[in-house]
Amino acid sequence: MNKLLSYTEAKTTIPIHEKIGQLFMPAAFINDTEEEIQQIEKLITEQHIGGLCFFHSRASAATNFEGKKNIIYNESSFETLKKLINRYQKITKYPLLISIDAEWGLAMRIEKTPKYPYAITLGAIQNNDELLFEAGKQIAKDCKLAGIHWNLAPVVDINNNPNNPVIGYRSFGEDKHKVTNKAIAFIKGTESEGILTCLKHFPGHGDTAVDSHLGLPLIPKSKEELLANEIYPFKKIIKENIDSIMAGHLSIPALADGDNIPSSLSKKMLKGLLRNELKFKGVIISDALNMHAVSKNYTIRGELEWLAFDAGNDILCFAENILEGTETILKNATEPQIEESFKRIWILKEKAFKATNNLIHFESSDIINTKVAKESLTLYHGNLNGFKNKDFVGLEISKNKTSTFFNLINASIPFKKHSTNSNSVKELKSKFKHQKNVLVALFPPKVKPANLFDIPEEEIEYLNTLIQTKSVVLYVFGNPYLLNHIKTSKAKAVVIAYQNFEVFQETASKHFLEKCEAPGKIPVTINVI
Repeated sequence: MNKLLSYTEAKTTIPIHEKIGQLFMPAAFINDTEEEIQQIEKLITEQHIGGLCFFHSRASAATNFEGKKNIIYNESSFETLKKLINRYQKITKYPLLISIDAEWGLAMRIEKTPKYPYAITLGAIQNNDELLFEAGKQIAKDCKLAGIHWNLAPVVDINNNPNNPVIGYRSFGEDKHKVTNKAIAFIKGTESEGILTCLKHFPGHGDTAVDSHLGLPLIPKSKEELLANEIYPFKKIIKENIDSIMAGHLSIPALADGDNIPSSLSKKMLKGLLRNELKFKGVIISDALNMHAVSKNYTIRGELEWLAFDAGNDILCFAENILEGTETILKNATEPQIEESFKRIWILKEKAFKATNNLIHFESSDIINTKVAKESLTLYHGNLNGFKNKDFVGLEISKNKTSTFFNLINASIPFKKHSTNSNSVKELKSKFKHQKNVLVALFPPKVKPANLFDIPEEEIEYLNTLIQTKSVVLYVFGNPYLLNHIKTSKAKAVVIAYQNFEVFQETASKHFLEKCEAPGKIPVTINVI
């Protein structure tokens, strides 16, 4: 890898078309074929792209309509990633800025890498932003180990729509002050290791019911409403000299230049609101330009790339028409316009390449995850009041036969346990017919709300029947928005563990055995039924 020039040197020595190349950050895929790898290499050597954003595989891309293609499992993905980064860096004329979405760690994209709690879990923690700092710091260390400079996190969208298909668990919650403070702590932890951060998705993707990977969400709120709530975290955190902000693909008539113009392509939103009003000086990166919210409306190659750049995006993420985009920008843009973005990008690179890495392997994530498990555990409803001393049976609603949660409790208090994995609802009805007390462990297969989090509807219906007719203690090891589908008001107790990690199950078992408290507070509103 060639040494990074200073901006003073780069400004005068790099030709204009190569400066335009620095605007582009196409996707790179860890599990690409050799032919696809060579196509990326061609972009590096011929178009002089500024960086790469890594994803797991082409089949796992979000525009793949939520995973209808088979996604390969490759337990060597991390080693493959490191080798690819080194391979790409060796042939580049100018060092590549390498980014990834690691909101909850590299595990968001890569198998067998440390996984940390979702933002919504961190959102449940009360008065302990040090844990957010630790999470950001630990994820940053993992990024450095891979050769990644830029974590495209945190999400500062205020999730105030329970049906949001794409944000939800990725948000710290619905309170603008808590979202802001937790994001700042996460950012400071990340920065302590020299890794870049990014606020997303400006001006706020929380109050949407459409996934912008697949369509263009409409937010009909006024500018005043948005400034008071959705934009609040961005406005506050800009004062912390944040590295970058990602522009979301949203239809917001009050902020954009027209009803149908995505906010990411709006000069009024990016140059007007973000630059001039909010005084943001850092890099603006577009959300992925392959997302259907924008890509399906621009069929002329290079047009979308030009419009995104002209609107105010410095870096064009997941751009797919780089040759044509370069030609169109060269044709339409002024040199000062190009230089302005190039300067911001180059200064960001100078900062990124100052980071040093002395790590040779991953550190354990269990220490911080255990802390988060203890601090986030939430008694959402009711109380246990000696339930463990009663004659109870266990029901695990899960695709697994048994769980750490039940096994640890069973080691202290023997009890019969059953699972939806090995019993039909009809069989369970027979087995629970004469039972009075039921301990339920709910493990939703998916974290996203589509199709009831992939829990069969009859299982949810049976759980609701149990709650109405028995004394039920429910532990939820997943997205708390699931509680919008459960009639919790008559439950003896409902406890939210948020994650299904071993350490979260261990903490939950201790709580059931009344050996620890549940100090967390749910960071979103549930419609109690």
